[in-house]
Amino acid sequence: MDSCRDTCMHILSRRDAVKSTWIVLDKDGQILYSLVQNFTVECSARGRISPGWRAHSSGGRRMSIEPDKGMLNSFRVLDLADEKGLYCGKILADLGADVIKVERPGGDPARRLGPFYDNHPHPEKSLYWWAYNTSKRGITLNLHSADGRKLFLELVKTADAVVESFAPGYMNDLGLGYGALSETRRDIVLTSITPFGLTGPYRDWKGPDLVGWALGGQVFVTGDEDRPPCRISFPQAYLHAGSHAASATLAALYHREFTGEGQHVDVSMQEAVVWTLMSVVQFWDMMQFNMFRGGSTRRMGGPIARIAFPCKDGHVAFLIAGGQLASISMPALIGWLAEEGMLGAFADRAGWTPEDWATKVDFWSLTQEELDAQEGTLKEFFMRKTKAELYEGALKRRIILYPASTTKDLAENLQLQARQFWADVPHPELGRTVIYPGIPYKSTGASCGISRRAPLIGEHNREVYAELGLSGEQVRTLAEASVI
Repeated sequence: MDSCRDTCMHILSRRDAVKSTWIVLDKDGQILYSLVQNFTVECSARGRISPGWRAHSSGGRRMSIEPDKGMLNSFRVLDLADEKGLYCGKILADLGADVIKVERPGGDPARRLGPFYDNHPHPEKSLYWWAYNTSKRGITLNLHSADGRKLFLELVKTADAVVESFAPGYMNDLGLGYGALSETRRDIVLTSITPFGLTGPYRDWKGPDLVGWALGGQVFVTGDEDRPPCRISFPQAYLHAGSHAASATLAALYHREFTGEGQHVDVSMQEAVVWTLMSVVQFWDMMQFNMFRGGSTRRMGGPIARIAFPCKDGHVAFLIAGGQLASISMPALIGWLAEEGMLGAFADRAGWTPEDWATKVDFWSLTQEELDAQEGTLKEFFMRKTKAELYEGALKRRIILYPASTTKDLAENLQLQARQFWADVPHPELGRTVIYPGIPYKSTGASCGISRRAPLIGEHNREVYAELGLSGEQVRTLAEASVI
């Protein structure tokens, strides 16, 4: 790779568009890397190759970056994951990778997860399926048949990564473990998402969302103080695992660009959930107490403080504090209370300066009775105003206060609209367009976002298998034999 790059640098003494193919061979004459047509070389004192091209291991498909088609448009990913790993493939697909969702003939069981469009249970109308399979192509393939496994290995030859979420050992039992895949394509990246990882005493344990949320530690700090622990209503554990899996897959692909080596990425859902507790760990390190669930309140080492207050049309988040944090918000809030004639429990602090709040108030020395009286004054004040009125007043006065947004609030949020966060995704099979949450990042270097709705069952069979050289007749024969 370096010798090819050095050759380019010596031949070109200025910025030029190159229309030729450079090939790096190993000692046996096999293609290791190709620098394909239409890349740009920019020379400097040190020499560098501009981002208009990338080195890519051989695979018989496009190898140059096309910025208008996404950051990862030159990568292909085979997605074997069920609901435990769908989010990983979605992240990569929305970044522009050619992610091919491989389902069993008849469709993936995740298609049966509700809720459903128009409350009509149907494998093509699962909103869960729609949400986590955007931008992917979809094929059907029976990995339990010899012909199906042979076809899959042909697909592996064209792919950069495979994502799966089967039980540990399942891929090996099929003859499709990392060893077999790397024999087919030596620089392949295999990402496995499992409940507890591929090693350790819990390796073979089942791990639905509730188990992951509990054994990962989040259940303990979620819920009300006077009730048993609980989990967040919508499954979250495997979304964290999928996010980590996508990051790890990209890191493995980046490593491959420099070394030519593939690798097996092992993602533990439990460990991904543990990562959500990093702030909880700091409570002990800094304050010598363990954070405990408190619903809309938090025990901060002293009294129990409310962090969510009811208002006229919902809730707002606000924390009565001491020290530097209090010096920012409390003087302005007290001034606002005074304007409304509602000083209440704060009457003795009406004239306090920011310095007074920073030096005279020690939150940990407050009694519960004092804090309850102050929170009572704020409850009465907040209940007279809407979220919008409180937020507007807080912005004007530089008070640290936030509205608790509902789904409707998010749909109408001016900031999200200004950044064009919501995506209009055509569903031609329904004859309408559906609004989706978009992706939470933008790039000046390449487009990224939802490029298509989730695939129908076997929607791209002909297209993908034709790329392997199969004719329409061969595809029909395979379908009749339940291979695809």
